[in-house]
Parts: sequence; C-alpha cells; structure tokens
Amino acid sequence: MSTAESETSRTKAWLMAARPQTLPAAAAPVIVGTGLAIHDGTFAPLPALFAFVGAALIQVGTNFANDYYDAIKGADTEERDGFTRVTQSGLIPPERVKQATIATFGLAILSGTYLVYEGGLPILVIGLVSVLCGWAYTGGPYPLGYHGLGDLFVFVFFGVVAVVGTFYVQAAAVVAEPFTTTIPEYTVTREALLASLPVAGISTAILVVNNVRDLETDAEAGKRTLAVRFGYGFSRLEYVALLGLAYVVPAWLWVREGFGPGVLAPLITIPYAAVLARTVWTRTDGDALNPALEGTGKLLALYAVLFAAGMVVV
Repeated sequence: MSTAESETSRTKAWLMAARPQTLPAAAAPVIVGTGLAIHDGTFAPLPALFAFVGAALIQVGTNFANDYYDAIKGADTEERDGFTRVTQSGLIPPERVKQATIATFGLAILSGTYLVYEGGLPILVIGLVSVLCGWAYTGGPYPLGYHGLGDLFVFVFFGVVAVVGTFYVQAAAVVAEPFTTTIPEYTVTREALLASLPVAGISTAILVVNNVRDLETDAEAGKRTLAVRFGYGFSRLEYVALLGLAYVVPAWLWVREGFGPGVLAPLITIPYAAVLARTVWTRTDGDALNPALEGTGKLLALYAVLFAAGMVVV
C-alpha cells in the first residue's frame, strides 16, 4: 500500500469513527434554538456559531467514546449489523480512539469558554455535565447506555438542553452582562422548552432505530438498552410516540402559544416519517434499519430547518 493510500485509509477510518452522519443531531437543536431566538428578537450570531461547534464536538466525542467502550466491553462483534466500528474492526488501535475521545471532549470544553463568557455560570454547568454524560454514555463505572438510560440521556441533552441552551446563550448575550451567575429573565422560556421537544423526540428516535437493530447482539453482550429490556414491540411504540410528539408540538405552538401558521411547516414531513415508521415497525435486519437510521437523521435535519424557518417568517 502506498503512503497516499495509507493516509486515505486512515482518514476514512477516522471519519467512520466520527460518524458525520450523526451531526444532524448536533445541528438540529442549534438551528431550532436560533430560529426561536430570531423570532424573539434575541439572535446573536457568534454565540449561535459557538453553540454549534460545542454541540458538534460533544457529538463526535460521544461517538468516539461509544466506538471505544463498546469494543472493549464486547458489545461490538462481527455479528453486529450496524456500520463498521473502527476499534472492534482493528482499523484504529483502541488507545488512539481513547485519546481522540479525550482530545475531542477537551476541545468542546475549550470552545465553550466563549459561551461561558456570554452565558455565565449556567452555561458552565450545562457544558460540563453534557461532556461528562457524553463520556458516561458508554464509559465509566455506570455506563448510561448499558442500563437503559441512553434514551433519556439523548432526549434531555441532545434535545431539551441543547435547544434551550442555544436559545439561552443568545438571549443572555443580548439582555445580560457577561459572566452572569444567575439565569436572567427572558432567557429560559416556556416556548423554548416546548420547541425543544420535537428535536428531543426525533433525536431519541435515531437511537431507538439503532437499538432495535442491535437488540440481539446487545442482549448477548449484557447491554441492557430499553429495546433489550422490553423488546421489539415496546421500542416500535416508542419510536412512533417520539415522532408523534414532534408533530403535536407545532400545532400546540400555533393554537395555544400565539405562533403564526408558519410554525406548522414541519408537518409536510409526515409522509416521510410514516415510511420510516413502517420500516421500524416491520423489520429487524440491518439491511432495512441502517437506511432507516440514516433516514431518521435526515428527517431530524429537514424538520429542524422547516421548524426554524416557520418560526422566523411569521
């Protein structure tokens, strides 16, 4: 193998470990939080940009940690139907993946220093807890993903916290002094909490597809996801309920919270969501669920753009 081919292979392996196809889960909450900030007149471009950088680094760091810890704990095997994991397959030495995890989370903390300047102590706490939970998802003495807490982690941190945090840091930059130690008025709102629920729901639905696909191999490895604990039927109902939540919220915002009809724009994605739900409801094999996993990520990205645009235009 030539040096150029070797470098290309290493680059491809690191991209596989980073899993760029999961980045919609990092971008979506920033898009929605920013759309709401524009709607409320508190848009601040630099905090929005750094919110995305921090979210993306936490996402990639979590992916590296999952790749490393799932391999050393035996959850990733050759029988697994999912995308190639670089640690288990031997493409990258385990110690290198572990080092990349530490470095990526370190960069996330470093990028967050500007957000702490704008958002103060609340953002410091949120950032550190998010990084800790990203590592603890599959690492540490009580890995969340191995005890059925992965769904809750994703719902809270990649949904509620990410959207509300994005809105908060922009609003704080506009209405508060730097390095605030309290939560300023108008920076955490009911509308932000409501707007976070669709992102939380679809982000968690991505994990549900992953866990349905890996149910049998996870069970053999002792990884007690909700799919392993309660079976296919429960997980399929969970997937449909999470998508349903995403489509109820825009109607609520329009009818009860005073938003204009533009907020209903995400509802045009319902047919696509129905196709994905049918696949998850009827299939368990990787040939069907790997595309459904990617499709749910695309649904999240499209939904977030439409949702944010709908809040902005009216």
